[in-house]
Amino acid sequence: MSSSSVLTSTLFASILVLLNGCSPDSDTARTTATGNPITGEGLPNPAPMVTANWGKLPSGRMWGSSAGIEIDPIDGNIWAYERCGAGALADDRISCDSNPVDPIFKFDRNTGEVLANFGGGIMVTPHGIHVDREGNVWVTDFAGNEGRTKGHQVHKFSPDGKLLMSLGTAGQPGSGPNQFNQPNDVIVAPDGSIFVSDGHSGQGMTSNEAMEKGLASGATARIIKFSPDGTRLMEWGKIGVRHGEFRTPHAMAFDSKDRLWVVDRGNHRIEIFDQQGTYLESRYLYGRISGIFIKDDMVYAIDSESSPTGHVNWRNGIRVGHIDEDRITAFIPPFEREDRVYQGAAGEGVAVDADGNVYAAEGPNSLMWAGGAFTKYSVR
Repeated sequence: MSSSSVLTSTLFASILVLLNGCSPDSDTARTTATGNPITGEGLPNPAPMVTANWGKLPSGRMWGSSAGIEIDPIDGNIWAYERCGAGALADDRISCDSNPVDPIFKFDRNTGEVLANFGGGIMVTPHGIHVDREGNVWVTDFAGNEGRTKGHQVHKFSPDGKLLMSLGTAGQPGSGPNQFNQPNDVIVAPDGSIFVSDGHSGQGMTSNEAMEKGLASGATARIIKFSPDGTRLMEWGKIGVRHGEFRTPHAMAFDSKDRLWVVDRGNHRIEIFDQQGTYLESRYLYGRISGIFIKDDMVYAIDSESSPTGHVNWRNGIRVGHIDEDRITAFIPPFEREDRVYQGAAGEGVAVDADGNVYAAEGPNSLMWAGGAFTKYSVR
């Protein structure tokens, strides 16, 4: 581009910023926000007040890691789980199978007090969590136990903890008609259809040879759709890098247009589909993402996995942008972590309440630095 063209473009952009800067609405914020989407430098922080180790823990328990946090659509309070001390207790054999305390919590969003706590003895390693319009709580259990009697399932609970439905065959991973193989997340569409993202191992397959071996071994990377009563309807996706393929479909969300957003963590992107599995478009500026939440047409995506070797230079944290464009307009920074040079440590799950407060569920990479399973980022 010629120097005159660059000057013209720069002047035009500056005029737009000046004109739009007079209005405080969200469209203006999207137009005027500038900064570095990789490092977060220069981007505004919409929730700068940090409350680490948020939420009350029952007496005698220690926070384990998490990857899931959600907003109750009825009363606005917080649903989440922690993995029964796994990741914090000095024993790598700890899971919700070996330590069968209640992993699922409902917290008062203002005080952090426990409003409900259930799910003990049912799961091994909870991973994804969703609350449907009726207040039912859905949780994926992405690992199995040694006895092959638990895990690789999706469970639906009533708001008071009654087990209403289980999908998949307990402790039997696979790609058969009633099997999951490391189910990551679950979400219910407005019409009641159930979507499950399945297959966690693809993110570590960093060569064509590794992906071919993974496919040959039966490893999965797919979205499976069910009817409201749990009847399996269809699936799409496999391990790969093309659109419609995944290397770990880690989390999902619906936007206001009823499009399904799928976090494709190993491919450092978000893929967007209609509810019949037709690929629509992608987003590439949110990092190596673990969790996603969409509120008022704004995307909140949390990057917990960028690292000096896994995604060089990208800073962990929560990136925010509008659903209609691949651009970052705000950034919530991570906790600092020395062995992730310049990158820090952030959680895996993210949710946003009615007041704009942001909640993170802390995974294995951030639990120690966050000091607890959940962190609350409050608006001023």
